[in-house]
Amino acid sequence: MIIVLQKEATEKHLQDIIDRIRRCGLEPHVIVGVARTVIGLVGDKQGLEPQVFEGLPGVEKAVPIMAPYKLASRDAKAEDTMIEVGSAVIGGSEPVYMAGPCAVESWEQILDTAHAVKEAGASILRGGAFKPRTSPYSFQGLGEKGLQYLVEAGRAAGMPTVSEVVNPSDVELVSQYVDILQVGARNMQNFALLRQVGQTRKPVLLKRGLSATVEEWLMAAEYVMAEGNYQVILCERGIRTFETATRNTLDVGAIALVRQLSHLPVVADPSHATGRSDLVVPAGCAAVAAGAQGLLVEVHPNPQRALSDGSQSLTPEQFKQMMGAVTQIAKSVNPEPARYWWNRNAV
Repeated sequence: MIIVLQKEATEKHLQDIIDRIRRCGLEPHVIVGVARTVIGLVGDKQGLEPQVFEGLPGVEKAVPIMAPYKLASRDAKAEDTMIEVGSAVIGGSEPVYMAGPCAVESWEQILDTAHAVKEAGASILRGGAFKPRTSPYSFQGLGEKGLQYLVEAGRAAGMPTVSEVVNPSDVELVSQYVDILQVGARNMQNFALLRQVGQTRKPVLLKRGLSATVEEWLMAAEYVMAEGNYQVILCERGIRTFETATRNTLDVGAIALVRQLSHLPVVADPSHATGRSDLVVPAGCAAVAAGAQGLLVEVHPNPQRALSDGSQSLTPEQFKQMMGAVTQIAKSVNPEPARYWWNRNAV
């Protein structure tokens, strides 16, 4: 259920409503939008009718939300959520591009990459310091030293940073360094980790799980938001299907669907979706055309010598060419959800 406040509702009205919600054994989540302020109710609402709140001063209406993801739903917030990270605005009118190596390998490698992707048009530097790999014998990242290199390179190039956090116990450490906390596909339903990043006030890049449904993906976002952190960025990175020609299958339709179901920003990772550098550009273009509000792209100065995911990494020159292509695609579509051709209200 959400409670929609009247435009003239005062701060006292808001506090009185919050007090009433808590007396009902529920947790209030205040979501301030451009046109209205709503309060999301989290907890066991069985037997609770909207009329309990509709008579309170300052309340316009109380509306039950049928979707299990209450706070992430478009019913809770009609307009897109925009998340500011440095000078970048994720979820705004222009796509935001995050680029860098799968793993930080050395100071020289991450510094060279940072300057190259910034010059090509990227706004955020990505790089892994803690690498959960399929094989325990594969390169696992440089740990805290990798975070230090990443942040220093980001500062040198004038870019905020994003890196994955794997364990709940590492959230505090990683938060001290990077601007965005990434929750990887394998950890999408690591609920202890989701709660921990939800207790920070850092933006969270939440990747879709390898075999997760759209609802499961949004429910994972709900775990983060239920802890009070509403800065969640959804990342479609391909799902596991019967197809073996690519690493995963990029679910372009899910990008368009989630833009309708949720107000949270949606970006795509064409690198992990395809696993092939020659498919990253067309997959990225398709994602932007479907409504992705940004891309997460792996770029390495020498992919043949990369310690992690070299086969799907672009060279700086290839990334520069990609930026030219996706920029043209972005200009050809209107990023406002109310005008997208696939919007449910437009047909």
